[in-house]
Parts: sequence; C-alpha cells; structure tokens
Amino acid sequence: MGKTVSFDRPDGKSVNGYLAEPAAGAKAPGMVVIQEWWGLNDQIKGVADKLTKAGYRALVPDLYRGKTALDAKEATHLMNGLNFGDAAGQDIRGAVQYLKQSSPKVGVTGFCMGGALTVLSAVNVPEADAGVIWYGYPPLEYVDAKKIKAPLLGHWATQDHAFAISGVDALEKKLREANVKFEFHRYNCKHAFANETADQKKLDMLKYDPKAADLAWQRTMEFLAKQLK
Repeated sequence: MGKTVSFDRPDGKSVNGYLAEPAAGAKAPGMVVIQEWWGLNDQIKGVADKLTKAGYRALVPDLYRGKTALDAKEATHLMNGLNFGDAAGQDIRGAVQYLKQSSPKVGVTGFCMGGALTVLSAVNVPEADAGVIWYGYPPLEYVDAKKIKAPLLGHWATQDHAFAISGVDALEKKLREANVKFEFHRYNCKHAFANETADQKKLDMLKYDPKAADLAWQRTMEFLAKQLK
C-alpha cells in the first residue's frame, strides 16, 4: 500500500520513511507513526496502512536508518544508540512538516519507544495538532509540559514492566499542572498489548490483548476524527 519517500529535517539532513496515502490523497489529514524499538518493520507499516484505510496519510520515519531488530538484544542496542532529542526535534518534526505541506492537520502517534518519542514530540514539534501515546514515556525531566499545546490521548498498560504505571501518574500530574488537554486510559494488560506480533517475541513482559487493542483503536479513531478532520 505504501512507498518509501525521502523528506528533509529542519537542519536540512534527509531521512527516509514509509508513506501510505488514502484515496483522498495529499489533502487528507496526516499522521506521523513512530516505531517500537524493533525499527521500521512490517508490523509498524501495517499500523500506517490501517490509518490510511481510516482516511489518513501516514508517514513512518526510519529512525534507525534502515536497521531493524528481531530480538530484544538487537532492539536494546539500536534503541540505546538513538539520540531521542534529535529523533523528536529533527526526524519527527521533519516528518510532520513534510505532511503539512499539503495536509491541513497532522498528528503524531507512537508505540513503546515510539510512545516516549510521541511525548517528546508534543514538547518539541510545535506544528503537531494532536498526539496519541501508546505505553511509553521518556524520563519526565525531559518533559517541559508548558510547551505542549496539542491535545494528547494516552493508552497505558497497568501491568507494564517497561514503563511503570507510577510514571504515568507522575506524567499526568505534570500535564495537569501545565493545563495540557489530555485523556489517559489504563488497560489491565501487559506492555505492547496492541501489537499483534507481541506473543511471537517470546518475552514474558509482552502480551497481545485483542479486546484492549480494539477498544484503544476505537478511542484513537474518535479522538483523531475530533482533532484532525
């Protein structure tokens, strides 16, 4: 459904990404989709394709520059090598700016590591019109909530060992104090509950939950329709 495109970051460097476009074409609202720690793989392309079926242009920036991981050790290595500030302020901001050349409104969504980057994007990408966070947040000292102007939707797993729910409580407090518009939902699930390939990874901390995934997707569709369409 999609194709590889190249776009410029604010600093002029070029990044590749996977772009899927709906029948409405370039004038449709846009979504930047941020990978999990596995990289730009078929699963995250599938998320972009799903958004396209719902009427959005979806762009997945290739944060790992062509590399993908099949196991947790490789994924940890790739994630640890990523400069999060640069990824949010340059790669993701460049992706939002690229879509905004023709899309009137553009949101950002990401999963796991991409969820943490979605929070950072809310701070560092003023052009973004909405953010949907899936079970991931950065160290909270990097979250200057006063800079967040776009409304946020968050999906969190109460049994998450990668991103403890106590951190979500602290993030919520920070957002409330800065008068950020946000809506957070908690699901009685493990990390990556919306990733249909989670169980194949054979990691005890991951578990796909189709019911919770469907509910979270339905809430995401309602939120995006309200904020972007």
